[in-house]
Amino acid sequence: MGLFTRDIKTMDDLFIHQLQDIYYAEKQLLNALPKMAGKASEPALKEGFKEHQKQTEVHVRRLEEVFRMHGAEVKAVTCPAIDGIIKEADETASEVADKKVLDAALINAAQAAEHYEIVRYGSLIAWARQLGRNDCAAVLQQTLDEEKQTDAKLTSLAEGKVNLRAAS
Repeated sequence: MGLFTRDIKTMDDLFIHQLQDIYYAEKQLLNALPKMAGKASEPALKEGFKEHQKQTEVHVRRLEEVFRMHGAEVKAVTCPAIDGIIKEADETASEVADKKVLDAALINAAQAAEHYEIVRYGSLIAWARQLGRNDCAAVLQQTLDEEKQTDAKLTSLAEGKVNLRAAS
């Protein structure tokens, strides 16, 4: 089902579709994060990827909870955006020989995924509230807050250390 199809007729349909989209994205990131950790040479980055993998497992469970709360089937729909972000990260990582530069590229890829998630969760929260589902919005807000914290940690790591090492 594409984003603008006959299957999406109401705000509720859109909300469920985007839940399915971000559910797929989170599950794809669960597979990508260990690979990113394995490629990282900066210990803080490697540890950050491992920590975010554990956090992403919680995000998946929260999404499953929101599906149930909303009375919708727990189901994923293919998300070409996250697939593209992950594919680009893999391609870039395979082209970078210098480990210091690779760490900068990995942060960039991770932040692309984080920003995608931040946008999706922000919209889902707004739509949940519009649908009178403040309970769902509250669960989604927890994840949005964590995604923003992860993005801030990545920025701090990049600006404080990784980018300087990559440029030297």
